[in-house]
Formats: sequence, structure tokens, C-alpha cells
Amino acid sequence: MTQIFVNFPTTDLNRSKEFYASLGAEVVPEFTDENAACLKWDESIFFMVLTREYLATFTDKPIADPHSTAQVLTALSRESREDVDATRAKVLDGGGSENKEPQDYGFMYSISMADPDGNILEFMWMDPIAAEQGPEAYTAEQS
Repeated sequence: MTQIFVNFPTTDLNRSKEFYASLGAEVVPEFTDENAACLKWDESIFFMVLTREYLATFTDKPIADPHSTAQVLTALSRESREDVDATRAKVLDGGGSENKEPQDYGFMYSISMADPDGNILEFMWMDPIAAEQGPEAYTAEQS
């Protein structure tokens, strides 16, 4: 099984742990210390929230400030449009913000949010027919 570990910089590790836990991620204590927190999203996806100083030990490149620079957009699917909206509410309640207005394409609905450090998180739902056969199949079914 492949697992994904998404690494985010933070200026406040405790705030980040609380934020991601409020979205449903589980703190993995065996891989959490004063420099980093491992947050289990599900069996395959983990968020590693690292202090900017600690993240800098993994690269010779400068660490981007996510409040002013977008380097990556991390997108996660949800089970329904309602789940997307519920996640939006949790992000806002947890101290995150909206990156862009929600996008509704009929076959796909998405939100673009930011965690308290400015790291961009997107949550989306796609109609199962469009996911399997493409947007045109969804459009044809709606006609």
C-alpha cells in the first residue's frame, strides 16, 4: 500500500495540531515532538506539520511563506457536496480561511481553503459518473 505524507511548514506547531485535529486528523504521538507533528488523515494520508526551522533541515532551498507564495495545492476528495460544505465550516471554525470562493461545475464542487499558516487545502466532490467516464458523460446524463 502506498501512503502519502504531505509536509507543511508552520510557525505555531500547537496551533497546527489543533487545527488539523479539528478537521478530523488524528495526532500520531510516536512521530510528534517539539519540531513536527504527524497527523493521520486516514490509512493512506498523513500530514506532517513541521516548524519552519525543522523543515529547512530537509532542503537547501528557502522555505516559502505560504501566506504570500503558493507552492502546492493539496486537494482531498469528500463523499458529497454536503461533506465539502461541512469541511469548509470546520476549516473556518478551526482558524483557517477561504483561499477562493467555492467552485461549482455541476459535475464537480470544490472549495479552496487555507490553514492558519496559509497552506492551501482544497476539498472537492465529483459526481461518480464524471469521475469514471469524464465530465461529458455527466452532462449527457443531465440532458
